[in-house]
Amino acid sequence: MKITKSNGACGASVEGVDLSQELSQEQVEQLRAAWLDHHVLVFPKQELSDDDLERFSQYFGSFAGDPYFPPIEGRKYVAELRRAADETTPIFADAWHSDWSFRAEPPAGTILYGLKIPPVGGNTDFINLHKVLDDMPADLRVRLEGKIAQHSAKLAYAPDGLYGEREKDAKRGMKILYSEDAYDVETHPIIRKHPESGKEGVFGTIFGYIVGIEDTSPEEEQKLMEDLYNWQTRAEFQYSHEWEAGMLVMWDNRSVLHKANGGYEGHERILHRVVIN
Repeated sequence: MKITKSNGACGASVEGVDLSQELSQEQVEQLRAAWLDHHVLVFPKQELSDDDLERFSQYFGSFAGDPYFPPIEGRKYVAELRRAADETTPIFADAWHSDWSFRAEPPAGTILYGLKIPPVGGNTDFINLHKVLDDMPADLRVRLEGKIAQHSAKLAYAPDGLYGEREKDAKRGMKILYSEDAYDVETHPIIRKHPESGKEGVFGTIFGYIVGIEDTSPEEEQKLMEDLYNWQTRAEFQYSHEWEAGMLVMWDNRSVLHKANGGYEGHERILHRVVIN
């Protein structure tokens, strides 16, 4: 197994392992250590069925499911992210976020497998939230210490959210669900220790499920969220991943933000996805 670091702020490619085969305990331990170290792992040139995808996912956690889009037919936990070649709706998930951070126990990881990848565009970008905190100016960190963020899916998946009733007749290649449950709010510290590695980092971002900060005036809250966002999204904290068909990517929602990108108009794009606890 060969692990090569990317030229970005996080991410590494893994070669010399066939994910269509069962992995040894030693391989799983090596991959988990690399995952915690690099936060995003890329496995090129894989030929995987959905059975393979599910089996590989289970080495790293139990199935978490996707609350706002259904699984593919015949599966409970594999969802399909599809964009048709002639689709004109806004790109799905093109804002920085950590998957399902609005849950009381957010999922540990997301695993995507590329089935049909356009020849241009469609990169997935990542932000290393440990590096964001490590390099953060002292005055901004002082302002964030002890602050508790309110996370909610309401801006995206509530009936009046971005993917709510206004999109029910949109001609998307994938089905997106909405629900009254999206109005629920959960809280998480903005600065917290990674549940597994123990390393401190920032968790979450404005525009990506953080909707407020507890015990903070509206003026201070808005300024703090904007200042954090402007710091988080600096280029030196990012890694931009370029997809290929047959590529599997897994990322740690506890230590990175991610967002989708367009730029592949006129081309179909299909990926299968599993989210893990």
